[in-house]
Amino acid sequence: MTTQYGAACRGIITPAMCGAAADEKQAAEIVRREIAEGRAVLPLNSLHTNARPVVVGRTFRTKVNANIGRSTERSSSSEEHDKLAVAIRAGTDFVMDLSVGTALCALRRDLIRECPVPLGTVPIYEALSRVEGAVERLSDELLLTVIREQAADGVDFMTLHAGLLKAHVPLATRRLLGIVSRGGALMAEWMTIRGRENPLFERWDAVLDICAEHDVTVSLGDGLRPGCLADASDAAQFAELDVLGELVRRCRARGVQVMVEGPGHVPFHQIAENIERQIRVCDGAPFYVLGPVVTDVAAGYDHIAAAIGATAAAAHGAALLCYVTPAEHLALPEADEVHEGIMAFRLAAHAGDVARGVPGAREWDDAMSRARVAFDWKAQFKIALDGKRAEARYERGRIAGADTDHCSMCGREFCAMRTTQRVRERLQGE
Repeated sequence: MTTQYGAACRGIITPAMCGAAADEKQAAEIVRREIAEGRAVLPLNSLHTNARPVVVGRTFRTKVNANIGRSTERSSSSEEHDKLAVAIRAGTDFVMDLSVGTALCALRRDLIRECPVPLGTVPIYEALSRVEGAVERLSDELLLTVIREQAADGVDFMTLHAGLLKAHVPLATRRLLGIVSRGGALMAEWMTIRGRENPLFERWDAVLDICAEHDVTVSLGDGLRPGCLADASDAAQFAELDVLGELVRRCRARGVQVMVEGPGHVPFHQIAENIERQIRVCDGAPFYVLGPVVTDVAAGYDHIAAAIGATAAAAHGAALLCYVTPAEHLALPEADEVHEGIMAFRLAAHAGDVARGVPGAREWDDAMSRARVAFDWKAQFKIALDGKRAEARYERGRIAGADTDHCSMCGREFCAMRTTQRVRERLQGE
């Protein structure tokens, strides 16, 4: 079949491009151009028939991804369905199913049927689950089989850790935390046991054949992303990034859409240089970042630490933000934590869009300001990112029967906006 990238390169504007452009309030030709230049991707497997088209790229609104999925110790399929519903209601743009364990095919197919946004996976998780976690039993063919089956099920994008090479492993083992990516650690162990090169790298042409057939977008996994500040921006991370740049070019040569995943824990002052380096090395491919988490001491509040980094990343050009929940580093997130993570990262994405001057971004803030100065609480709750939470908090602080021309923070007498109104009236009367 023709991929979105292939169509864009031939000057064809597809229905999906038109749909994405309408959502962005931009011309369809801009969407086509950005995809053709490799600066944007539109992950949409033709077999995921109920998914709406969403474009990812620096020219457009910064998008947010929510991870869900079972672990081998916690959660059930029904809980993951609940998390999907919560994520969609909270306004996520993408969802990734990171499930491991048993009965993964049935869960994934059900999630795809229920998911109205692009859905991604990490195929090595299912491949390893099929051999009961025994890395030494994992074969090239099994990995390709899983990729092929997931593509045929309708998966829109896949994280593939193809840039972590055998030569990189010694660099990573000298780190404080080593390899924190699940897929990266598994790939490193496989190469160490087998004494062979990364099978995804060796079989990359076969992988691209599968992705081209179903227009699956490749999300090049950062298997050597830093897991703590001490490991950020090191030789291992950048050695893998150089290979990812090579793989980006091979994807484009085959007509396959591609984006690149980015670092996890990065000190705030290194975020801009990380974004700039990725854009340069990977020829402008969209950057999909986890956080970055800007401090290692935020256990229980890692969604906040990560949202701080995500705001900077979005402002400097990251196109897709992978959320972090309050459960990060501690446990499998529950449904309420999925909600908290999405809200934190939607705020980060929007703040980044305002900083970059994305068309229409500031209009949202200005509408809220007008509602505030008018004490129009109903409008504020409608405009707010999480209106239900805002309304509940307002009502909890309000004294029954009190006027609505103030809130309980300052009280009626000390309300600065009421005072400003009086100042204006006096000035106008002079």
